[in-house]
Amino acid sequence: MKLYTPSIDMMEGGEGQMQVTDVRVRKVAVEGKMKAIVSVTFDNEFVVHDIKIIEGQNGLFIAMPSRKMGEGDFRDIAHPINSDTRFKIQQAIFTEYEKVNEEAELEAVETISAAHEA
Repeated sequence: MKLYTPSIDMMEGGEGQMQVTDVRVRKVAVEGKMKAIVSVTFDNEFVVHDIKIIEGQNGLFIAMPSRKMGEGDFRDIAHPINSDTRFKIQQAIFTEYEKVNEEAELEAVETISAAHEA
């Protein structure tokens, strides 16, 4: 039995390395600190749901899916092993999030323009 044990280098590609193959922004919020909920697919084979985009004091960051434990503490269900991998996942998520926001802004402008023409 051969096991698949990749070194995780999301964006660089290459043989035996996992890649982010899809990022889906499922919910976008205008109000509040939580800006979106995202799903990330790796190698078209494995998906992690419920990654949150949060607006903190120093800008946006991602929060991996977590479970409440005991006295209000939370523990990640799935998370990157190192900071390089976290950064690469975060960059892929932010790129798609920005694209979705730009599309939403464009649609809003087009809707306003159409309303003024009517």
